[in-house]
Amino acid sequence: MPLIERRVDASEALPDDLEILRKVVSGCRLCALSKTRTKTVFGEGNPHATLMFVGEGPGAQEDITGRPFVGRAGELLTKMIENAIEIPRESVYIANIVKCRPPNNRVPTPEEAYTCLPYLMKQIELVSPRVIVALGATAYHYLSGDRSGITKVRGEVIDMGAYLLVPTYHPSYLLRNPSAKKEVYQDLLKIKRLLCENC
Repeated sequence: MPLIERRVDASEALPDDLEILRKVVSGCRLCALSKTRTKTVFGEGNPHATLMFVGEGPGAQEDITGRPFVGRAGELLTKMIENAIEIPRESVYIANIVKCRPPNNRVPTPEEAYTCLPYLMKQIELVSPRVIVALGATAYHYLSGDRSGITKVRGEVIDMGAYLLVPTYHPSYLLRNPSAKKEVYQDLLKIKRLLCENC
């Protein structure tokens, strides 16, 4: 698949250390998003996590703090992790498709996403999680190469070889559509079972 080839080729020259990679990302000027950011949002969490969450991109609070998922959606994600999966947020790894905030929180363009994707693929390689949760359609699309809508694939377990990919709704969607929380809760219980099966 061309998408996978591009990821692998682009990530080969990146450092095999998360903290050095963070410094590389902080100085990145490869796309236009670098011109409008306050801070890059590299990602955070357990560098050896078995569970990783990937979102679309930083929002306003993330752009200010340099940390992923710290706004209202982040508060909800923390509850999802700690209340449903019953593990501390600090024990998972959290990142995004793009490391800089798109203006007005718009969806990243394909050029922006593909330019930034090697950083994420290197993070995935270094953390080596068993399960990755794609939060929303954008994360799912760029991780899988599949353009299916999130409502169609939500809750599926997709074997990506090195890890299992589980797409679900983004926390910001749940803030706008609280009735979807029940479906996501079921997804989270499935993720919890997957982690136990792979212990």
